[in-house]
Amino acid sequence: LILTGTTALVRHTALRMEEEGVLYPAVQIGDYLRSADLLHISNEVSFDSNCPPAKPLYTGARFCSAPAYWELLDSLEVDLIELTGNHMLDWKSPPFLATLDLYREQGVPYYGGGIDLTEARRPLLLEHHGNRLAFVGCNAAGPAMVLADGDRPGAAACEDLAWLAAQVSDLKSQGYLVVVTFQAIEVDDYAPSSAQTVNFGRIAALGPVIVSGSQSHFPQGMAFHEATFIHYGLGNLFFDQMDRDHRRAFIDRHIFYDGRYLGVELATTMMEDYAQPRWMTPVERAKLLGFAFAASDWKNAIAPR
Repeated sequence: LILTGTTALVRHTALRMEEEGVLYPAVQIGDYLRSADLLHISNEVSFDSNCPPAKPLYTGARFCSAPAYWELLDSLEVDLIELTGNHMLDWKSPPFLATLDLYREQGVPYYGGGIDLTEARRPLLLEHHGNRLAFVGCNAAGPAMVLADGDRPGAAACEDLAWLAAQVSDLKSQGYLVVVTFQAIEVDDYAPSSAQTVNFGRIAALGPVIVSGSQSHFPQGMAFHEATFIHYGLGNLFFDQMDRDHRRAFIDRHIFYDGRYLGVELATTMMEDYAQPRWMTPVERAKLLGFAFAASDWKNAIAPR
């Protein structure tokens, strides 16, 4: 299973796709992403047939993507899409509902959001070579307009985490290997915020195999709660931020075998040209790992059983 960070095919990234071709962002890392048995993408932006042309000087944060950009995700053979992002309803519900239709038509399952609150909270259950995985996610950052409520479409709200905690416990009791992803409040720091530490830790205490932050534009540290691996934030997969630390990112490759979680490989990327991540050099990788590990907490780790 490959888990990735923020994807938003907008602004400069969208412009580069118009100039260089829709597949341009994945030229250097695409083969690695396609190598996964299960590839996760957290696509934070809805596809909209009326999306305005990409404007590189536009610095606002009301986003949409041209439907033609689906070709990039399709070329990566994406297997599941997370919908906890806080820009999914920037252009109201019609583009979001059309995006859900697109995913269903393409046969790509999604979780963490949906046509109503019930679907948004529904876990995604997948089986691969006998490994039974369950994916659940929620949005703690808001804004309120993006959160599903009753019949209103949107992302599942984390709220007080009671529903999520109950769901994780139930799925684990059914024998699923549970993966929880959070759209937390963003912090530009390798260390997690106190809210991240509390919320991720509370869910980790219930025994999912992985708790991962999908919100972060800034790569963050890690922790363990017994055998549960926590990664507070991976950074950007495809997004146009070119500040020094925002260019750095993780791609987490999680290994499962015979119904057990064996561990994680931390791949590291550097964003170029506002659109195209490349693999880090050994020196760049050592720097990122140094910063991230210094902000990490290993004291509660135990070996998986």
